[in-house]
Amino acid sequence: MHGAGSSCGWTVGLALMAVSALATPADEAALIERHALAEATSPVRERADWRPLHKIVVVDTEPGRLEWLRESLPPAVRIVGARNQAEALEQIADAHAVVGFCSQELLERGAELVWVQLLVAGVENCVELPGLQARQLLLTNMQRVTGPVIAEHVMALTLSLARGLPEYQRAQVAGRWDRNAPAREPIALEGRRMLVVGLGGIGTEVARRAHAFGMEVHAIRASRAEGPDFVARVVLPEALAGELAKADVVVNALPLTPQTQGQFDRAMFEVMPAHALFINVGRGGTVVTEDLVAALEAGLIGGAGIDVSDPSPLPPDHPLWRAPNTIVTPHVAARSDLGFTVRWEVVRANLRRYIEGERMLSVVDPERGY
Repeated sequence: MHGAGSSCGWTVGLALMAVSALATPADEAALIERHALAEATSPVRERADWRPLHKIVVVDTEPGRLEWLRESLPPAVRIVGARNQAEALEQIADAHAVVGFCSQELLERGAELVWVQLLVAGVENCVELPGLQARQLLLTNMQRVTGPVIAEHVMALTLSLARGLPEYQRAQVAGRWDRNAPAREPIALEGRRMLVVGLGGIGTEVARRAHAFGMEVHAIRASRAEGPDFVARVVLPEALAGELAKADVVVNALPLTPQTQGQFDRAMFEVMPAHALFINVGRGGTVVTEDLVAALEAGLIGGAGIDVSDPSPLPPDHPLWRAPNTIVTPHVAARSDLGFTVRWEVVRANLRRYIEGERMLSVVDPERGY
């Protein structure tokens, strides 16, 4: 997943502009295969509201990216850049598509809108807007694109907690050579069980890496009890409590939907083993934060690595900052030196597909919320 529906600024090297402006079918096929992107089941031209795009508003692009996109579009399609959402709203009245954000005001002002393309995976702030479902707008996002990078962050948090690195770091800052700094012996991951809750794009990449570490990977999946060969067991959400009771590491990669709101509460933490580590890179609202803090303070679980929280940002005086054996990172799991290049490649592919009436990539189902 990862991230809300609004866009943010990026500082990106000019090396990104070395990418060819005109993609070939082979480039697009490689993009789909590399990130396991899902194509819609039917061509977009079959939608009742499909029409030629005359104006597209793109928000907060990287330097040179607007020109890069423009070079791949037919002359009849006008693409307009906006530095922020306020500028975009000024341009939206006669636009057919917007790239970069979703809001109630956007839907109210964009009377001609037929398509919203987000640059993030998280869509809960968009699908909950009454105007989106009422108008049945096409919504596409960045499913799976950031999965590999976020999975690396998961493994970094897991390894740091398992090896007691926060305690060793504190000893280093104090200039203290303390081989017994962690309160418990470092945990070996090989042979341990990881439970991935949410076997989507992020969860699958986490499972792949955990398997490479010699872990036995189990997973919870809402759609079907099937998974890749590196996942030993996949079950439906009804079996969550039973799987939590046997997990050494629990990774929450759930989207935020009415069904997952507050999924991880005190009852869930109580069934986890006392040594278990809890890693959250899904959505903050899927966890009852007060219950998580209480579980950590009471020793119900062994530690936590938190990249997303509720509230977000986490206030300076929030007790989660000081919870035992906890690492908090400020919603940065998707960041890397790779920048947003792949996301813009998905945007370019979807622009071409919409214009030509083909099957779109990463279409969101508003009813499911992802």
